Amino acid sequence: MLAAFTSRYGGVSTPPFDTLNLGGGAGDDPAAVDRNRQLAAAACGRQAAGLAWMRQVHGPDVSYAAAGSPRPADPLPAADAIFTDAPARTLGVLVADCAPVLIADPLARIVGAAHAGREGMAAGVVPALLRAMTGAGADPARMRAAIGPAICGGCYEVPAQLRERIATAVPEAGCVTRQGSPGIDVGSGVRAQLDMAGVRAVSRDPRCTAETPELYSYRRDGRTGRFAGLVWLAC
Repeated sequence: MLAAFTSRYGGVSTPPFDTLNLGGGAGDDPAAVDRNRQLAAAACGRQAAGLAWMRQVHGPDVSYAAAGSPRPADPLPAADAIFTDAPARTLGVLVADCAPVLIADPLARIVGAAHAGREGMAAGVVPALLRAMTGAGADPARMRAAIGPAICGGCYEVPAQLRERIATAVPEAGCVTRQGSPGIDVGSGVRAQLDMAGVRAVSRDPRCTAETPELYSYRRDGRTGRFAGLVWLAC
């Protein structure tokens, strides 16, 4: 597996999307987003035509990215996880506080990516991706996972009823913020789901999006861009 998490630097978008906004649904100039995606792909040594994105809807659905480049008119799959065994495809997940989760089984040569926000995590998008990859021949015992930057539990304040609802589904996600108020720790919830599924090789980027200026954060900035987690198969 080769993987990368982008930052907000190195692109062509103007404020408030400056500069490497990769999200097409945030209100940025579509031409700037297209150029940014080309730049991000080139920085990874990949072809922009092979990028596979999703129409992320905060749910548990999983899509498969087949070999071959998508046609511009093809609709994006309404899903929050995607996987492939095609070396020419590069999977992308867009975030601005949610956790980008990248997974690979090097032996089966299958990679996957998930958009694990509060609701998607509670709905089980990461376990759903693991099941889909396993059904295609992967093995959780061989998988390697990387949890990218996300808003931390110390910053993610929510109403008490919301925390209780999420913690009922994923107990490890319930937390208390630095202010002593109810909070949600998405990264810890995802890590627990990976552990429960038998994925042991897990890394977690410690950066909090709300506290890291070089990353986009919806909670911090409101109208803003999206950075990406990208994963692909090594040739």
